[in-house]
Amino acid sequence: MTAEAGREQSRKPGDGEPSAMAPVRLRRLNRWLVEGLREDLVDLYGESRATAPGDPYRRPSRQNFSDRLTAEMRRPGFALVVAETDSLMGCAFGFPVRGDGSWWLGFEGTVPRGVGQLTVSGGVFASAGIMIRPHPQDRGLARRLQERLLTDHQASLGVTLVDQADRPTLAALRSWGWLDIGELRRPTSLTTFHALVYPLGERATARMEGLATVPGGGGPSGT
Repeated sequence: MTAEAGREQSRKPGDGEPSAMAPVRLRRLNRWLVEGLREDLVDLYGESRATAPGDPYRRPSRQNFSDRLTAEMRRPGFALVVAETDSLMGCAFGFPVRGDGSWWLGFEGTVPRGVGQLTVSGGVFASAGIMIRPHPQDRGLARRLQERLLTDHQASLGVTLVDQADRPTLAALRSWGWLDIGELRRPTSLTTFHALVYPLGERATARMEGLATVPGGGGPSGT
């Protein structure tokens, strides 16, 4: 999962922002349109990934991002939403999670019951990336993109995986309402990820009862 993290939280009103804001449009792209914007998306990744001072996390290269985008685009149901004015301001992309439970392979412990039920029902959508150009005109742009991506697919629950070393992204997602439910490690990877969920609607929120974001990075409360 990628996200323009610490900077959006730390900005003050007026920092690098014009006094007259142009309206930001959100638009969903098909695979053909995404391919046509590939270079712009790679540039956006490069700008949004600038490492903050003191952040030791080493972020993937632009080429690695381009390769990963190609792989994600092959997934059934892949979707990408862009935010734009006269230029590209941000994007969010992801894909539906299969109901067979394979997404949770490598989860440490037991997947929370409500999360498992929503996965089986086909109501879960994976957010694979959120990228925002530094100093966007719309301070709530990341949240708007995130919710548009999920609601377009009538998802009840968003899920994402974040490298445990990527503390700025974890902090940003938690501030946007994502809940940290535990850790996961894929059999083919040495990386340990935090698994986070984002409920949409009263039904999904009720099923997440008892889960809570843990600032220190542990699992959900009560487990």
